[in-house]
Amino acid sequence: MRKPLASVRARAALGATVVVALALLAAGLGLLHVLRGSLVDHAALQSEVRARTTAGAQATLNGNFSRLDLPDDEDRLVQVVDSTGKVLAASDELRGRGPVADYDHAHAEKPARDTSHDSDKKDDHRGPPRGEVGTHVEHKTVTVALGSERRDYHFAAVHGTTFDGRTYTVYAGTSLEDEQATVDQVTRALLLGLPFMLIVVAGVTWLVTHRALRPVEGIRAKMAEITASGDLSRRVPEPDSHDEIARLAATTNETLTALEQSAQRQLRFVADASHELRSPIASLRTQLEVATAHSELLDTDELLHDVIRLQHLATDLLLLARLDAGERPTGARVDLAALAREELSQRPATDRITPTVHNTDTALEVHGSRTQLARVLSNLLDNTQRHAASAITVDLRTDDGEVLLTVSDDGPGIPASERERVFERFVRLDDARSRDDGGAGLGLAIARDVVHRHGGTLTVTDAPGGGAAFQARLPRIAGSANSPESVGD
Repeated sequence: MRKPLASVRARAALGATVVVALALLAAGLGLLHVLRGSLVDHAALQSEVRARTTAGAQATLNGNFSRLDLPDDEDRLVQVVDSTGKVLAASDELRGRGPVADYDHAHAEKPARDTSHDSDKKDDHRGPPRGEVGTHVEHKTVTVALGSERRDYHFAAVHGTTFDGRTYTVYAGTSLEDEQATVDQVTRALLLGLPFMLIVVAGVTWLVTHRALRPVEGIRAKMAEITASGDLSRRVPEPDSHDEIARLAATTNETLTALEQSAQRQLRFVADASHELRSPIASLRTQLEVATAHSELLDTDELLHDVIRLQHLATDLLLLARLDAGERPTGARVDLAALAREELSQRPATDRITPTVHNTDTALEVHGSRTQLARVLSNLLDNTQRHAASAITVDLRTDDGEVLLTVSDDGPGIPASERERVFERFVRLDDARSRDDGGAGLGLAIARDVVHRHGGTLTVTDAPGGGAAFQARLPRIAGSANSPESVGD
């Protein structure tokens, strides 16, 4: 059973919904905070204006607080309190009650006298000069009980001084009920709209993701068909969108092409290997059957030749199988100059031509497998022994930070059109087939594979004196001129 979030569409829709929900929640909280602050600031401004207006009117009444015109509704409260806490005047809702607010009240000390009327100076708690209203305003939110109901008001406190020196404080409050109702209304609107917005986001994301992933589903379905049929010649559809999915389809087709070529190469390899193995095995069987019937006719030399040929072929096939499996060479330090000297000294006596060695540098060290690199040189020498007319040259030197190993001969050479095909497995040119003494066409293929796995290249060009020149380039170990020879593996 598929998991609920097993599809990319479901995860994308869920992820987008969660992200948008968090974003909307943060934006909503920010909006409510700004709205609440703005409404409270508006109420504070109303309270301050009302407090200053009341205090300014009192300054013209010469201390006659009963003549003040104060508001008579519940949303606007005003109360005038002297320095002793006595209520001097109050709006209708607060009459007969004590002070509803007692913060920042006027002190009983004598007022400060300021004849300079400097507008930059603020009054202190002793009160402003006689007959004036202070510039200092103190704000505070106070809960006021009106009958059985308790309501929040934002009060502004302003100090004033009568002409006869009495200090007083005007407390003007504005109800926050309307502000709270506005915030509640906006909150409800946000909460009602949030689910709708999330549904829209989830639906749009689901549809867009479904449309975007439709080519991916086509690729998956085609890959399933190819896997079931085993036909690697088929390809997945490539959309014309030129986006990541199109590049995925192109890469998938490239992978299928590589798999097809690998499968074809493997089939050719198996067919060629079977063909090459069939001849020596059939020859061995024939000779053994003849020896069984007529022991005096047994040709041991030919029998030994077929066994050696079969052994070499089996060794080559095993090495190719290891290389195809991704076997990497060891990281030992190998001196190619010493390796070449050792390999040439161990060449069989049956060689037609003794190679000439030119070594202009010493201690040409590379990283790799000594055994596999020796196999490269041996295969190149075997190839030149079959094709050289009278001379074989082995040249070792450094070239642009690399070790250059060149094995050349004075034979007929290799045509330019055949210089890549000659490195393919089981490939033998017509001239080579006429003079072949038992090679299976694997030597050069093995040599190139080994050199490539050592980070180098193996190519064939024309030799200076005619014939073919095989050049193997391998990365040289930096500073290896004075390094001791390494045995390797």
